[in-house]
Order: sequence, then structure tokens, then C-alpha cells
Amino acid sequence: MRSSNPVFTRRGFSREGGSAGFNAPSQAGGPTTAQGNNPYAQPGTNPYAQQPGAAPRNPYAPADQQQGEWAPYAAPAGNRMTMDDVVSRTGMTLGLVILAAVASWITFDGEKSLGIGLMAALGAFVLAMVQAFKRRPIPALILSYAVLEGVFLGIISEYFNTYVSGAVMQAVLGTMAVFFGVLVAYKLRIIRVTARFQRFVVGAAIGFVLLMAVNLFASLIGGGDGMGLRSGGLGILFGIIGVVLGACFLALDFKQVEDGIAYGAPKNEAWLAAFGLTLTLVWIYLEMLRLVAILQGGD
Repeated sequence: MRSSNPVFTRRGFSREGGSAGFNAPSQAGGPTTAQGNNPYAQPGTNPYAQQPGAAPRNPYAPADQQQGEWAPYAAPAGNRMTMDDVVSRTGMTLGLVILAAVASWITFDGEKSLGIGLMAALGAFVLAMVQAFKRRPIPALILSYAVLEGVFLGIISEYFNTYVSGAVMQAVLGTMAVFFGVLVAYKLRIIRVTARFQRFVVGAAIGFVLLMAVNLFASLIGGGDGMGLRSGGLGILFGIIGVVLGACFLALDFKQVEDGIAYGAPKNEAWLAAFGLTLTLVWIYLEMLRLVAILQGGD
């Protein structure tokens, strides 16, 4: 089962055959194959343990050593991702988003600077796509994305707050509530991330994004809110759906982080975890901001 988050759909962060973790090496030490069973459920089947007579290839070895360098499959003990790594990288990424948002809020007029905000959003999208298809995380790219995303969020937030006083604070509090609520539910295993759960979330998200794109296209042609999916009663419904989808993606992100730590992902993969969590939190905040504005009659 592959991650729904494009930044995790890599050689490392993937789950095949219903089990969580990195692709396991074959017993012969050749190309990697998927293991269908949870290695923690069956003692002695940890794919990252050194098998007698086997020489699994380290997929994280330098490119010039991929054909001739053999090593244990998991990253070396001193170079494995930890929860502290994920927390610190996420703090840096989100911190830059917040700082850039505050600076752009102070610097720009929300209504007059929407063009600048849209350009920043486009730039952030391009950087996000570049990182999503890179084999390894590039911290400078991720942090640049955070700055551009922050500029966009600051401008759009100031714009909404002009017409709906207090909307930004409510959206921030709502985003925090969703984050901690999903985290608690995940830790208590109230939310269980399975292959079926992921397929449902991915399918629903694709349908949601396509529908919003059609609505945007209709609004550009006919004006107003297009098909009315972002205002009134339908706007409230789709705002709630957007927040729920964001919460589901958070659960998927938590699962990916948990698997990466358990299976010995390299330390630099923490940047991908931070990037994925930031993407999801931005999604939830924007949906929450739109929902608050509609509920307060500012659509």
C-alpha cells in the first residue's frame, strides 16, 4: 500500500501488500520484494535484520556504490530517523510558514495584494511538485516552499479577516484542534490506517479536488461561485468534507512517520515527514478558514 501523500510515495516510505514499512529485501540479497506480513507480528522476520548468508543492498547508499556496495538494509544505527528529528524539522518548516505569514500580513494589503498571494501560491505549488518527485529530500527546497506558502497564507488570511473579523484565529484554533484530536485518536488506535482506509481517502480526495477545480473553472467563466460549492449550504458541506479529508491525511502522515521510525529510515527522511505534515496542515487551515467565513456570513 503506497502512501497517498506524494512526498512519501518513494522507495522508502511505502507499504505493499497491506503491511507497513519499507520494501523488504529478498532472501537472496537481490532486488527488493514486498513482504505481506507485519515483521513485528512474527519474531525473526524483520526484513531489516541481517539474514544469514544474505547480503541485502542498501538503497540509501551513494549512487556510485549502488551496484557494488552491500550493507544492512536499514540505515546505520547513528543515522536513523527519530521522533525528535521529525519534530524539529516540522517545527522549522512550520515556523517559517508562520513567520512568512505574519510578515506578509503586516506588509501587504490583503485585497490589493491578492495577485502577489496567488503568485506565491503558484511558486509554492511548483516547489512542492519538484520535491515530491525527487528521490531524496532537499531541505533548501522544502524551506523555500514554506516561505512562499507563508506569504500566500498571510495575504489570504488578511483578506478574509478584513471581511470576517476573527476568522483567522478561529481557523488556527480549529486546525490545532483537528491536529491534536487526530493525534490522540491515532495513538489510541481509534483511527486504524489500513489499505482500505487509504484507498477510500485517496479516492475521496481525488474526487474532491476535481470537483473544486470544476467549480473554479465555472466561476471563472460565469462569475460568482460557479456551481455554488464554496458558498451557502453547499459551501458548508464541502468545507466540512475538506476538513475531514485533511484529518484523514493526517492519520496517513502519522502512520508513515511511525513506520519510518520503526523500520530504520535514514535521518534525512525526517524532512519529508515535516514536508508532508506541513502540506496537510495548510490544507486543513485553508478549508477551516473558508468554513468559518461561510458560517459567519462572509462568503
